[in-house]
Amino acid sequence: MASQHPILVVDDDAALRTALIEQLVQDGEFAPDEAGTLAEAESKLAGANARFDAVLLDVGLPDGDGRDFCRRLRSQGMKTPIIMLTGSAEETDVVRGLDSGANDYIAKPFRLNELLARLRAQLRSFESSEDAVFTIGPYTFRPSVKQLVEPLRNKRIRLTDKETAILKFLYRAAGKAVARQVLLNEVWGYNAAVTTHTLETHVYRLRQKIEPDPSVSRLLLTEGGGYRLNVDGGVAVPSRV
Repeated sequence: MASQHPILVVDDDAALRTALIEQLVQDGEFAPDEAGTLAEAESKLAGANARFDAVLLDVGLPDGDGRDFCRRLRSQGMKTPIIMLTGSAEETDVVRGLDSGANDYIAKPFRLNELLARLRAQLRSFESSEDAVFTIGPYTFRPSVKQLVEPLRNKRIRLTDKETAILKFLYRAAGKAVARQVLLNEVWGYNAAVTTHTLETHVYRLRQKIEPDPSVSRLLLTEGGGYRLNVDGGVAVPSRV
């Protein structure tokens, strides 16, 4: 199963919110959360372990204008894709939404398939951009430049294409173990000539680069017949390919 994108749905219309959540869950590639007010959304975005790959944000909310909220998030440095949801398709409203920092703007009522297509497009664009930065243990991970940076030691680690793809896919699994065959298929595609030994070799080399002690894994763990990325770099366990 492919890793899921955590999505925050912010809308005060409970019926619409429920429909969106159900559709996102059914689709299988998203892990949605919800908020009915800007205050609730702000709390969820500021959570200690908060990680959202995109935000679906209504314009009209009980405690404020979604466009002002979007502008504030951008001023705070948030780069995550934001798609505005609105009851108006007037050009002036669209322009205001985009000027506030939104990546896209879709008017209600909208077709769910169209919204999902736009959401996927924004996620693809963001993941390949210079702005995509993920935290893994002591490192900041920039997939676009295939690099891990450890700020405290001013250390930079160059990654290969496959190492970058492995880390990105495991990161998207949000702390869940990914079976070897699933990871192999996702990174190499359905290539009969490539075996799990190929994956194990790449994991071994990746550990040599990122683990302080490659014989004791803290970040890239062997678990459940596959691998799990421990982004917090917690308890160490002996490395097993």
